[in-house]
Amino acid sequence: MMVVSNYTTLQHQSPRDGKCGLSVPCPGKDFAFKISSGVTSIIGPQICFEGKMIIKKEIRGNRQGISIVVINEKTGEHSKTASFNMWNGDVRDLIAFLKSIEDGSVVLMASFDDPATKLNEEARTLITELGSSYISKVKFRDNWIFVGGKKTMTQAFFEQHMKNDRKTNKYESWPEMIEMEGCIPRLE
Repeated sequence: MMVVSNYTTLQHQSPRDGKCGLSVPCPGKDFAFKISSGVTSIIGPQICFEGKMIIKKEIRGNRQGISIVVINEKTGEHSKTASFNMWNGDVRDLIAFLKSIEDGSVVLMASFDDPATKLNEEARTLITELGSSYISKVKFRDNWIFVGGKKTMTQAFFEQHMKNDRKTNKYESWPEMIEMEGCIPRLE
């Protein structure tokens, strides 16, 4: 099942926390982001961009699979959000969404529970074209977070992957949460 929503006014971070609570503020007018994968099958992913918590439990969170946020590279405006169930959903919905992303868009993705069971080569190729170097390795219940773009001028890519391995998992059948924060250069 695909879940898509358009931009709405979202909760802002406290000014004392800085944009998205980054440990070090972004220089100049760069865009700030903070992203985390889900944990087990209970705590969903979180995606914050420019001080706006776009995905969290209370706001479009706790949807299993892959959650995606699309941002206009020039304006920093959030254009759309979607979640795709990769356990029992239809990968064609994900593929259609990925194809609909406009050029010049920053794309943020986070996994929750299982991001890979329904992924096929076409979906993986489309995500690779956004700048992912790990999506071909993402398997059942791996944790994965990614920031990339579709024909963006900045070519800023960030990614982390943690394998599901019962010998090293923090939570039996699931690895621990992964988090990432950073700055994306703003076009002037």
